[in-house]
Amino acid sequence: MSMDTVLFWFLSLIVIVPALAVVLLSNPVYSALSLVMTMVGVAAVFATLNAYFLAGVQLIVYTGAVMVLFVMVLMLFDLKHDLQTFSRGKVSGFLKIAGVGVMAGLLVGAISLATKKPSLIVEGSPLANELAAAAASGADNTKILAENLFLRNMLGFEILGVLLLVIAVGTVALSRSKGGTHARD
Repeated sequence: MSMDTVLFWFLSLIVIVPALAVVLLSNPVYSALSLVMTMVGVAAVFATLNAYFLAGVQLIVYTGAVMVLFVMVLMLFDLKHDLQTFSRGKVSGFLKIAGVGVMAGLLVGAISLATKKPSLIVEGSPLANELAAAAASGADNTKILAENLFLRNMLGFEILGVLLLVIAVGTVALSRSKGGTHARD
């Protein structure tokens, strides 16, 4: 067994164990910290695949900014009261069962898609040709990624920015209406 294989299995444990802790821990703050550990493990997997840019983005954007925002939002709410109101009733049980069913369906679909078509980049497509040419010339894949993201897919990038703005405004509105630390007097 090569060192790369050993490192992959070690990093897999670093990703899987905290991911299970996210679901199994009852304290949301501990779950958020476990999610941080999972994201750090994913960044390490990216680094072992020589995708250093993706590893850096994973650490800075997801592990840094998103998780800090998530923990701050968790601390704004009265979690004991909100959890008790969500955990009661027949609708709550139905929603939980439906959520598990949807997740199981998505997992089965993802596995079947991955086994039928191992590569999501279609051979002969312009992106595949650019990536192959960049790999042959030793060019940086980050430049190709940036061109595809900011030039060719500008509309999707802008829609994502608007979606994040709506989420931020909704978070502020929820924190003010629930009586958190920023509630209106």
